[in-house]
Amino acid sequence: MKAMILAAGLGTRLRPLTDQRPKALVTIAGRTLLEITLRRLQSFDVSEAIVNAHHFAATIAEYLAAHHNFGMKIELSHEEVLLDTGGGLKKAAWFFLESGSSGEPFIVHNVDVISTIDLRRMVEFHLAHEALATLAVRQRETARALLFDEAGQLCGRRSGPRAGNTDADEKNLQVEMVRPVATPQPLGFSGIHVIAPRLFAKMQEEGAFSIISAYLRLAAQGEKILAFRADGYAWRDLGRREDLDAAEREFARGIFPGIGRL
Repeated sequence: MKAMILAAGLGTRLRPLTDQRPKALVTIAGRTLLEITLRRLQSFDVSEAIVNAHHFAATIAEYLAAHHNFGMKIELSHEEVLLDTGGGLKKAAWFFLESGSSGEPFIVHNVDVISTIDLRRMVEFHLAHEALATLAVRQRETARALLFDEAGQLCGRRSGPRAGNTDADEKNLQVEMVRPVATPQPLGFSGIHVIAPRLFAKMQEEGAFSIISAYLRLAAQGEKILAFRADGYAWRDLGRREDLDAAEREFARGIFPGIGRL
């Protein structure tokens, strides 16, 4: 199975840790974020991966070479200009469409999230529902929520302050609906997708663009962009220094079993 690790971000919220290294090589529990992600994917039978890079891209290439690609086939997709999540994925399309590929779904995983989400179960869900893309989502407070209908299909997004159930919060929320739904459910995206390779033929966007914007356009056209509920799993975003510190404490308590001992 193949995967893509999104690692091209500048990591500005992690400064000064990222002043001299890319976000992917920041460490927690004695391991880099990139190694943690690769090892976790490897545990779910991912043997080939492509990593996009921009900030200190050469450093990432040297790191992977020094560690013999952790026993995997790994390609680096160097972005001279940041392409965002959608543009980065589109640039890497060749990796998933190259001759000999079976057309099976692949995983896309942010380098700065960590979880115990059962990726094998997520892939099985994706296949059983014949989805174009499946997104791991959770019920959580977030300033940027995706909206889903009762069947778990993407129907819009909401942005604004983290909802505190106040009138002021409601007035400041911005809602974009791509399909009419009476009571859409807001859920937080966890930075992990399972995608069918046929998505690439449907990506009309060019240059730098968010994959979420492409998903919304496709959902409006009736494509199946589904929610995989990951509420029962541990999950943490690692975009800020305080998140790294919290993850260290969680490893010590065994919330992410085995990750500190990879």
